[in-house]
Amino acid sequence: MPRKCSVCEHVQIKEIDESLVNGIGLRKIAERFSLSTTSIHRHKKHLNGTLIKAHEAQEIMYADNLLRQVKDLQSKALNILSKAEEAEDWRAATGAIREARGCLELLGKLAGELNEGQTVNVIVSPQWVELRTTIIKALEPHPEAKSTVSRALQGKMNG
Repeated sequence: MPRKCSVCEHVQIKEIDESLVNGIGLRKIAERFSLSTTSIHRHKKHLNGTLIKAHEAQEIMYADNLLRQVKDLQSKALNILSKAEEAEDWRAATGAIREARGCLELLGKLAGELNEGQTVNVIVSPQWVELRTTIIKALEPHPEAKSTVSRALQGKMNG
């Protein structure tokens, strides 16, 4: 008869499961609850799926709420912009535009549509120019290959 899971039998099972769901390391959980790392690892495999789903649902609700708040702010900013334009209050209109733009930017970030990372144009980088020159020179004894590679590189740089 298989042994019962020592973690499932633990008096603090709920706290252990929550720690696992929240991504706390197995060693830390094991130390905190006086269990072995192996038993925590085994338990994790049959962890109640409801806890995981509940945690995911909570994260989705938080994200939805955040998104709704940003959309509400954007709507208010656009409403203020409209009223400022009607009143020809250009200072207020400019501020409302700035706020609406900020909301739009944040919505783009939340949707993952804005890339904030630095981009690099490798086509003009000195390393690429040097490598391309080296490749073309190396292919000089093979005119047909040189021509094919040159066209392929040119096509990639133009498209």
